[in-house]
This record gives sequence, structure tokens and C-alpha cells, in this order.
Amino acid sequence: MTNNIKLSKRLKQTASFLPKGAKFADIGSDHAYLPCYVCLEDKQAKAIAGEINEGPFQSATQTVRGHGLEEVIDVRLGDGLEVLTAGEVTQVVIAGMGGSLIRSILQKGKDKIESVDRIIAQPNVDARDVREWFVHNNFMISEETIIEENGHIYEIVVGDRHSGAVYPELSEKQLLFGPILLVNKTKAFYTKWAEEYEKLKRVIDQMRLAKLLDKEKLNRFERELQWMEEVLQNEDES
Repeated sequence: MTNNIKLSKRLKQTASFLPKGAKFADIGSDHAYLPCYVCLEDKQAKAIAGEINEGPFQSATQTVRGHGLEEVIDVRLGDGLEVLTAGEVTQVVIAGMGGSLIRSILQKGKDKIESVDRIIAQPNVDARDVREWFVHNNFMISEETIIEENGHIYEIVVGDRHSGAVYPELSEKQLLFGPILLVNKTKAFYTKWAEEYEKLKRVIDQMRLAKLLDKEKLNRFERELQWMEEVLQNEDES
């Protein structure tokens, strides 16, 4: 069967972190393009496409049926990881939502993913929330990438389950920028943080004008702004 699904660069990159023969769940699957693409490419792969809203659930069902993949992709209606039963999958993909929502989905459904050894998250914003959840729940950040597509910048963070025996803690700076992205800085990385720097600078200027100053928050933002300056300075030196 030919794979005529046109995935965005963002979703194609996200899917690339699934192993051959993946047995995975795509949470917030929308039209189920990602699981259909993967299962057409890899005949050993099996997927569960989870969707909370009725409209996208129906669209996903039609996409799966249209590609004759009903035997390998199960489309389910439900909230986050509630669509799973424990032990069903070994990988989870959550793409295209905010980092705080991804973190909340993972936290609420922790009991459903005890058999999961890899989580592939593509947060649109607040990737730090995902990294923090990984670190506090025995997932080692094994791969990260950052890409630019249609004027937007996306980060993909991959967490692999570990025993907790030797995995080092990450610093606040590593959680913000990404431990791997911080080492392998790309054009998209510099573009993102130049934009974030300008945004944070405006926030800090506004905070200083406030009658009631949140000193603790201001100090944290100023520290992060300094980190961004250091990171962006490296671009000029490279």
C-alpha cells in the first residue's frame, strides 16, 4: 500500500524517533495522520490514536479506514492517557500542544504508562515543563531537536525510561534550553532564543513599572535573561 500521507516536517521529525515495530499511542492524534504514516511505512508497527473531541475522533476514524489500517490502528475517544489500559503500548507520542498540558496529561495518566519505555513530546511552547516531568519521573532525555517550519519553531524532546541509578540531575539552565540542544546549537535554536530574549526583556521592563514588585519572580526572570545573553553571545563567537 502506498504511503500518500503528507506529514508536516514537524510531525515527520516526531515520528522519526519511533523504533521499528513500534507499539505506540498517539495522544491528541487529530486526523490520525501520524499513526497512519508510521503504520504505512512500517508494517510491524501498531498504534492507538487517542482524541478527546468528537469531530477529530471521527476524522481520525475516517483516515484510518480510508487507508485500510483498521487492523493495526485503534482510534479511541477519551481524555489523554485514559484511552489506554496499562501495558498496551511501549511508546507514547504527544505532539502539538503546550508543554504544561503535555506535563498534565503525563502526570494524570502515570499509571497507564508503566510499560512505556519511550515518550516523544513535541510541545509548541514551554518545553521546560516536559523536561521537568521527565527528570522527576525516571525518564532520561535521550534526544532533542529543534526545527523551523512556516515561521514557527518547534522543539521535540525524547525521554527514555531509566533505572535512576546513575542519571545526573539537570540544572535549571539545562531544563530551560534543553541539555542536548544547549550542546548542539543550530540556527533554529539561536532564532528561538533571540525572540525569547526580546520577549522576556519586555516582561521585565513591565514588571519594574508595577507598584507591587514580585521580587522573587523578577530575580528569576533576570537570571534567565542573563543565560539567554550568554547563549546568544556564543553565536557571535561561533
